[in-house]
Amino acid sequence: MLSPINTHSADDNRIRSQEGRAMLVLSRKLGEKIYIGESICITIVDIDRGKIRLGIEAPMYFPIFRQELLPLNPHQQKKSPPPPPPLAAAS
Repeated sequence: MLSPINTHSADDNRIRSQEGRAMLVLSRKLGEKIYIGESICITIVDIDRGKIRLGIEAPMYFPIFRQELLPLNPHQQKKSPPPPPPLAAAS
């Protein structure tokens, strides 16, 4: 079993609230890792002009999605324009 990593200062440990959930905010440098449980490892692979590339190691059965690929939540669905009406069949 992996023990928790404590390589950051108390200032880096900030809790933020987002949609009723707590968010742990960490500072990491290039090449440093974050472990989630025993089977997920996130590595800072590249930092370039404000863009960060992450490497995620996780079991194949664990789905990982970018936010923009997730289905819309009910609040977002209400704002979407209605679909166009179906075309009438030719007679």
